Amino acid sequence: MRFRKLKKQTKENKPTKVKILYARYPDRIKAFITDMFMIYAPIMYILTYLVLGGKDEFQASTLAPLIATTMYGIIYALFLSKTGQTPGKKAYEIKVVDYKTQKNISFVKAFIRFVAFLFSATILVGLLLPIFRKDNKMLHDLICSTIEIVEKK
Repeated sequence: MRFRKLKKQTKENKPTKVKILYARYPDRIKAFITDMFMIYAPIMYILTYLVLGGKDEFQASTLAPLIATTMYGIIYALFLSKTGQTPGKKAYEIKVVDYKTQKNISFVKAFIRFVAFLFSATILVGLLLPIFRKDNKMLHDLICSTIEIVEKK
């Protein structure tokens, strides 16, 4: 067999790489802020005024912020495991998927990602990683092997 034909066959047999369009960092921040207003604010309102009876009781409670954050984490994980998007991510056409398979992540992985997000937000270094990375991964994305991509329509 001639070298040209052999070279042509090896090129044809190679799988084509799928180009991934990573979500932009400003869009991720805007989606997060949108989620805080659409999901977390109603949880805080219901917990503060309907369950506890007012802001003074909420401020006096050490358990109330933990309950509100846990409820937000569960709702956030449900959205990610079901559709790969929260309302804020949907508004900015961002989808959270597994890094290797580009499929939706499980509820457990989504909840662990939320807890890892809380950790990376606490130390701030995790939120600044996308500035130094080409794939815009934050610390919680690295921990859970996820990635935020632009949703294909």
